[in-house]
Amino acid sequence: MNKTAQTIKNRLSLRQPQAESLEILSKITDELELKNDADLLTELKKIHALYPTCSDFERDFPSITFALATGVGKTRLMGAFISYLYLEKGIRNFFVLAPGTTIYNKLVEDLSNPNSQKYVFQGIAELAVNKPIVVTGDNYEIARVAGWISKDEVVINVFNIQKISSEMRGGEKPRIKKLSEYLGESYFTYLSELDDLVLLMDESHHYRADAGMKAINELNAVLGLELTATPIDNKGKKFKNVVYEYSLAHGLRDGFLKDPAVATRRDFDPEQYRNDPKELDLIKLEDGIRIHEDTKVALDIYSRNSGRQLVKPFVLVVAKDTTHAQEIKDMIESDRFFEGRYRGKVMEIHSNQRGGEKEENIQRLIELEQPKNNIEIVIHVNMLKEGWDVTNLYTIIPLRASNSQILTEQTIGRGLRLPYGKRTGVDKVDKLTIIAHDKFQAIVEAANDPNSIIRKENIIEIDPSSLPEAQTVVISLSTLAEGLQNDQGTIDSLAEGKDKAKAEIDNQAKQVLFDSISDLGDSVSNINDLKSAEVKKIVFEKMIARIENAPQQNLFK
Repeated sequence: MNKTAQTIKNRLSLRQPQAESLEILSKITDELELKNDADLLTELKKIHALYPTCSDFERDFPSITFALATGVGKTRLMGAFISYLYLEKGIRNFFVLAPGTTIYNKLVEDLSNPNSQKYVFQGIAELAVNKPIVVTGDNYEIARVAGWISKDEVVINVFNIQKISSEMRGGEKPRIKKLSEYLGESYFTYLSELDDLVLLMDESHHYRADAGMKAINELNAVLGLELTATPIDNKGKKFKNVVYEYSLAHGLRDGFLKDPAVATRRDFDPEQYRNDPKELDLIKLEDGIRIHEDTKVALDIYSRNSGRQLVKPFVLVVAKDTTHAQEIKDMIESDRFFEGRYRGKVMEIHSNQRGGEKEENIQRLIELEQPKNNIEIVIHVNMLKEGWDVTNLYTIIPLRASNSQILTEQTIGRGLRLPYGKRTGVDKVDKLTIIAHDKFQAIVEAANDPNSIIRKENIIEIDPSSLPEAQTVVISLSTLAEGLQNDQGTIDSLAEGKDKAKAEIDNQAKQVLFDSISDLGDSVSNINDLKSAEVKKIVFEKMIARIENAPQQNLFK
């Protein structure tokens, strides 16, 4: 690894597979001419000599694929690639392709917003001084007129290939290829005439269809960098231009992902439900939700003990079709299912949704990690194979058969990302559970394959009698006292009667606090008096005295 690559690796804290990919890029770009009229066959021979898995660029320009497992960090790797090509090779023009709206919005945010936690250039000093200009499908028509773009700028164009492909149907030129009265030439022509354009293709297996492939080839790039977790085209053929592959199995062994486990009921016989599939669905749902409840408690306890942000887990239910999805939603929101506890906490998303409804649900998916989000169960039909990155999916309940290994890995991949960036060492915090009552034996057999993403030790047999019921984490007396002594917000919120305390405290415990405050008499005339260190100390001491003299077993449920 040369000095530039090593510096980027350190500044961006790249993981092993990201660093290895960057090193490969550095070697490849030292061999390639990186110019528009380079001879493809000659360039291919150079790369094939280094990486025999690359036997064909499969484009009209040199293009190579990095096949990295879901959750390893492809977007950050894009940032490393752009940084390296700019710093080492002087390349300033990049064209980033996204396969759909969700990924497109995410890429725009991660590439353009320095305040984002996932900003991909954080730590690259040269790009802090000369911040890249991000041009999108919404502003490209005014970008040059407004003077955003010059030969001295690093320009990252981010476009949604889904829009380009849809606009090409019926022989229509996509909007990006139509002449602009403001520019005097099409933006597409402008891009294709650049002598240093590099394409970065996220989820590049989407760009193998004829229309998308043609549009991409006409950009006349000097280099294409493709990233995908599934290097297989829409005809089931493996890419011929792969130079690096890092599978889910590798990611799991290296601890970059949650540890997937498969659960079934002990001595369960799915055949007895052959004529009653709805009852089988109900059993799987109930067992999955009980595991979900147990996981919620584990995450709550971990958050309290570690002082780290609370993670609110959710459940992904895979339905057979849209009719089945509606039936499942009705079942979950009925009084029969956990006494209606999940009513209003369920959402559906499927391919039949269109327009505003679909976009709204995609946005809700993106917000699932936010503390204010109240959705605990997502029901999907053939929609969530890729493109949304959340870290708080902990339970998957498949109620349909998977048609392929890719679908299985993509669905499981939605739940493998770690909420804290790395494993914590706490089993339930680091584990994704898949309910598989009716496919258990097949999974057991698959687990014997060394490349399986399910390890034999992560196959769980559930004893229905030992499944946890609904649980609530209560705060201990010592934690309450410590909080009152050290956390002014706890006193303020309780005294004002607001539900902002760190735990649910029952009425008797609240009364102890309020009685202690009342004993102060004229010392406290309003809520602001509670901010006094002296008053705070007196309240604390009085409360401890009351707790010690009270029958403690009655303070908390």
